[in-house]
Amino acid sequence: MANDIDIRSAVPADVQQIAKLAGALVRDHHAADPERFFLPEQVEEGYAWWLARELSNQHAALQVAESAAGVVGYAYGALRERDWNMLIDTHAMLHDVVVAPEARRAGVGRKLLLATLTALAKLGAPRVVLSTRHGNASAERLFASLGFRPTMQEMMRASGDA
Repeated sequence: MANDIDIRSAVPADVQQIAKLAGALVRDHHAADPERFFLPEQVEEGYAWWLARELSNQHAALQVAESAAGVVGYAYGALRERDWNMLIDTHAMLHDVVVAPEARRAGVGRKLLLATLTALAKLGAPRVVLSTRHGNASAERLFASLGFRPTMQEMMRASGDA
């Protein structure tokens, strides 16, 4: 399937399709851990607003994977300045990598991620940092195969927990 996929920069006409994929991502995260991942009302509309805004951000990369049927994946990252709290110098944060279920396990995610890493490098990112949901083994394998390595582990405790 990856041979039938074009990877390109997103355009305004893609935003609604991307927002549907983003909504599915948010619902998946929320279902896995509702205390950690909030599920806002009208999540697709919120993502559409945000991503439309990010299309004009000169420090962001928003790539889509497109088949004959339309957008089947997207990746979004942006440059970040030195962060003293996280002890990291200038970097890009890869926020989302999403592939529709029908397009998974065919190399689409790898192709999309490679294009996004190239776009972030062209923006000047000396390094790229990402987070992946705990237990998402397929994403962890993909990221590791492209040179990502574990550096931090997020943990959460609700205020009422013993």
